[in-house]
Amino acid sequence: MKIRTIIIDDEQGNIANLCRLIEKYSPDLWVAGTANSAAEGENLINTLYPDLVFLDIQMPGGSGFDMLRRLARIRFEIIFVTAFDQYGIQAIKFSAIDYLLKPLDEGEFRTAVEKTKKRMSERATSQSVDNLLEYLQAGRKVAPRIALPTLKETLYVSTDEVIRCEAENSYTTFYLRNGDQITVCKTLKEFAALLKVHDFIRTHQSHLVNIRYVKSHLKADGGTLLLQNQHRIPISRQHRESVKSRLANMEI
Repeated sequence: MKIRTIIIDDEQGNIANLCRLIEKYSPDLWVAGTANSAAEGENLINTLYPDLVFLDIQMPGGSGFDMLRRLARIRFEIIFVTAFDQYGIQAIKFSAIDYLLKPLDEGEFRTAVEKTKKRMSERATSQSVDNLLEYLQAGRKVAPRIALPTLKETLYVSTDEVIRCEAENSYTTFYLRNGDQITVCKTLKEFAALLKVHDFIRTHQSHLVNIRYVKSHLKADGGTLLLQNQHRIPISRQHRESVKSRLANMEI
């Protein structure tokens, strides 16, 4: 069964490149139409009812995010295609949606398409996009929800509810305020980069802490953070100065 696909991008060369990659690596994707602006893309979506949309973020006359906000319902998967856009990519990663950076890399294209096909079978699209738009609308004024894909489902958890994260090999376990634990097959390094701007601090190779839950800094034996739930989190020599600096700029 063919996957009805449309491409929305203001650069004709990028559309041509995507078509080439689809033809070469994903012949089960059928490009039903292309558009060069958000307005054209919106009309195309409402006419063709795609299964998958390759969507540029920055376009003249309105962004891809603006277009998504105007749609009444979103029943298709999205792979964003963008030049470097730090805030946009942060929002996309928080919602576990795939994206490709320009210029396109063939390996990254193939990986994104395969992951997207898997999500299509799980029918998790709508909540992922809702979470993305919620993040963009709220900005940093409120705690965003982060997508945590487990083996059974993708959970959306407010960063305010996360006390700390702990790594074990390529897995990360999230410890929540209500006592729940959620284990995700992603490295702590990936989450540390995402959560840094939301008051999380790396204390150790295996530990990431929500600084709002720090009760005190125990300085004996090189330093330990005592959390409000009485957990003690080690501070490694590598992270000692950054932790000390961050704690100095807050009231515990």
